[in-house]
Amino acid sequence: MKKLRQDGNGYFIDNKKNFQDGNIFKNETINKVFEFAYAMTFGDGEHRDHRTGGTMKRKKGQIFINTFQGKLSELGVYNTFSLSNKEAYLKLSKPDFDVYGLGEWDDSDIELGKIKFSVKSTKFYGNLLLLETKDWNVAGEYIPNINTDKNYVYDYFILVRIKPDGEKLMSSNRLLYSNDIKKEDLYSLIKSEKWEYDIAGYITREDLKYLINNNFVLPQNSLLNGKIPMDAENYYIQSGDMRDFQKLIKSL
Repeated sequence: MKKLRQDGNGYFIDNKKNFQDGNIFKNETINKVFEFAYAMTFGDGEHRDHRTGGTMKRKKGQIFINTFQGKLSELGVYNTFSLSNKEAYLKLSKPDFDVYGLGEWDDSDIELGKIKFSVKSTKFYGNLLLLETKDWNVAGEYIPNINTDKNYVYDYFILVRIKPDGEKLMSSNRLLYSNDIKKEDLYSLIKSEKWEYDIAGYITREDLKYLINNNFVLPQNSLLNGKIPMDAENYYIQSGDMRDFQKLIKSL
């Protein structure tokens, strides 16, 4: 695994994977995920307005698109299983569309028997899997779930990339930093695009422990690629160092 190149307070990615076009979400998938993300943002559900260890508070426009792309990412993993390993796909836990209140969350994004997957989402040009340092201990355990009845150990961490860039789409229509958005306007904007995904790769829990123990850390307030300020401190791995998800699926 290769650390980011550092120049002062700037950290630079130099081990990338190109986005693979062609994995297009169906209309019914977009509709269902839209309704879920809208309910989690403007309805009965509620997401945190900040990251663990972060200081920036998100507007509802940001929360919506982050939730939308996060759930799309989970379904991208389901789609990949369905195409590559039907037997395993039939044993996967069903996608969770329950609407949770603040302080509540599901145990795992996806489960296959006792195997638990954590799915992380990024933009189509993203090349880092990021995990907030304050969420993980040196044993690779998810701290918020320890001493609860929820799962705190994940076997695999998957990085899914979504196209187009939802935040840019929202921003260009002056919706990203808004708390008051008409549902029909938001739906029209989402449906105006063709939504795609690819899976950049995955890491194991042992890989995460290696990152933690070897200080693969992107500090708070550092500048990613010399220009993007980091709101919270994160462990990281570059996409070019991640494992091949197709090989994992076929082995399960």
